[in-house]
Amino acid sequence: MISVIRAALAAAALTASVSAALASASTTPTNYQPDPALKTETMSQLTARVRNACGVTQAKLQNASESSVRRPCECYAGRTMRSLSPEEVQAYRDTGVFNDTARAKAVAALDACQLARPAM
Repeated sequence: MISVIRAALAAAALTASVSAALASASTTPTNYQPDPALKTETMSQLTARVRNACGVTQAKLQNASESSVRRPCECYAGRTMRSLSPEEVQAYRDTGVFNDTARAKAVAALDACQLARPAM
């Protein structure tokens, strides 16, 4: 009987640790809800949204002002959004984050535009 309880507790502990590891590995917060406006925004509006997010993120990463990273973020947003397939754009609209293939393109744009890579 004791061995059954120990096995159940071990299984529960393993399940909890795996769940925690998977949750911490995700780049999207677990309570994140995408903005419903993403569904109807034009490509120009989506590009502006990416540019603004880049400015905020890069200003923090570089300990600089948002205005000082404006041009590189324009480069990044334009390159990233132009490189996305229609399916990747739709995935961004649906989730509010880049999927794996779009994320790879975004990282390439960060490098091309000489921006810092955020920790993933």
